[in-house]
Amino acid sequence: MMALFNFGKKKEEEKKASACACNCGCAARGAENSTSSCCPEAKDGICCIKVLGAGCKSCHEQYENVKQAVEAMGLSVEVEYITDMQKVMEYGVMRMPAIVVNEQVVSMGKVLKAADVEKLLHKFGC
Repeated sequence: MMALFNFGKKKEEEKKASACACNCGCAARGAENSTSSCCPEAKDGICCIKVLGAGCKSCHEQYENVKQAVEAMGLSVEVEYITDMQKVMEYGVMRMPAIVVNEQVVSMGKVLKAADVEKLLHKFGC
C-alpha cells in the first residue's frame, strides 16, 4: 500500500543545508538574526542576497533594483536571482518577487525601488 504522506522526507530536507553565495554555510548555522552577520567574512553583516521570482517582468525589475542598491552602497555581495519554483518554495514564499538576505526573507509580494532596498539593507548594519 502506498503511503499518502512521506513524513521522513521533510526531516531529510531539513538536514540538508543550502550554502549561501559566499559558501560560508550560514544557512546551516541558522542565521536568523537580521542585525548580525551570518559569517565573519561578510562585509557589513551581509553575506548573501537573493531575489526569488518567477522570471516575470516584475521579478526581473526587482532583481535589477537590488543589484542597483548593492552597487550604490558599495557592497561586494553577489545578488542571486532564483527562478526555480522548488527552491523558491523552500523559503516559504507564496508571493513574488521576494528578497532574501542572509537566508532570511525580508520582503515579498512587491517590487521595491532601489532606494527602498537600500533602506532595507541598512537594517543589516550597512
